Amino acid sequence: MGMHRQKGFSLIELLIVVAIILIIAAIAIPNMARAKMAANESAAVASMRTIVSAEVAYDAQGWTNPTAVGYSNLLLDLGSTTCNPPTISSACLLDDVLAHATTAPKSGYLYTYKPVTFNGKNIDFGLNSDPAMRGSSGQRSFFTDATGVIRSNVSNASTVQDPPI
Repeated sequence: MGMHRQKGFSLIELLIVVAIILIIAAIAIPNMARAKMAANESAAVASMRTIVSAEVAYDAQGWTNPTAVGYSNLLLDLGSTTCNPPTISSACLLDDVLAHATTAPKSGYLYTYKPVTFNGKNIDFGLNSDPAMRGSSGQRSFFTDATGVIRSNVSNASTVQDPPI
């Protein structure tokens, strides 16, 4: 009887397969992280458009005294869990996750909302959207106001002076 070969993989063959898998993972993981940041940035822009639309609707509702309201005092005023009936501080125009995005990130972004008041009426607002962790959850910061033009900045909080997207 001659020698018979055992069936299976040698240690070298297994090491080569593991090395190939590690090389593929090293290439794929950074691309996935970039894709996630791009998705978060797109979600932030879409959320800002939604907030601007909600602000326009809030201003148009007029509530009980149309000369005194204007835009909302807080981002929270645009959301609610109970909408029977909508009120000035519970307008039911945004889902609660987005209405609370000033304190809890939504898709990796935190929002800062500031009304601009003149003669007791909110005539404008500033809305910033910044990555909760720049370079990880997103790279760009965004800004918009009542004009609805969304502007971006790659390294700092965005302002009205930044270029539109």
